Amino acid sequence: MSSRAKQAQRLPLTPLGTIARGLAAGAFGTVAMDLLWFARYQREGGQSSFTGWEFSSDVHSWDEAPAPAQVGKRLIEGLSGRELPPQRAALVNNITHWAYGMLAGAQYAIVAGSLSAPRIRHGLLFGSSVWAAGYAVLPAVKLYKPIWEYDRRTLAKDFSAHLVYGLGTATAFALLSAATGRREHRPC
Repeated sequence: MSSRAKQAQRLPLTPLGTIARGLAAGAFGTVAMDLLWFARYQREGGQSSFTGWEFSSDVHSWDEAPAPAQVGKRLIEGLSGRELPPQRAALVNNITHWAYGMLAGAQYAIVAGSLSAPRIRHGLLFGSSVWAAGYAVLPAVKLYKPIWEYDRRTLAKDFSAHLVYGLGTATAFALLSAATGRREHRPC
């Protein structure tokens, strides 16, 4: 190994590098979670292709739009002072869903990047916290019912999907960080 390569191994991740890896890791975690949700959708008889399902091709109004679209709509309308037309519901849903997943990944990276030896299992705690945050915030803004009004099966499906997101994000962050040779990561 060259002396330059050895020196690069000893350098810590820069804050910007950590955040960039976190954004990418969050995107990977979002894909992992969405693949699980899509598999469940198909098992329950869903007919859309993955692309159609992923990009909300069946969402044509705000009334049928899921929580990410509703959050995005409130943010955009609140900041711009303009009402969004119903044909923007699918686009806003996708942007909000992906932005949230990627930004949460950046937050994970900031914490994990500051640890001496981040472990992939930390993704379980991360995914759990993202899930819990949703059930704290979304009922407060009247987009979800209070958590105690959901049945166990619904909560378990949502919780397990967020565990997949957390593990996917943690795994991707570890791989992206290890690929640079700049931080030691332990698998478990």
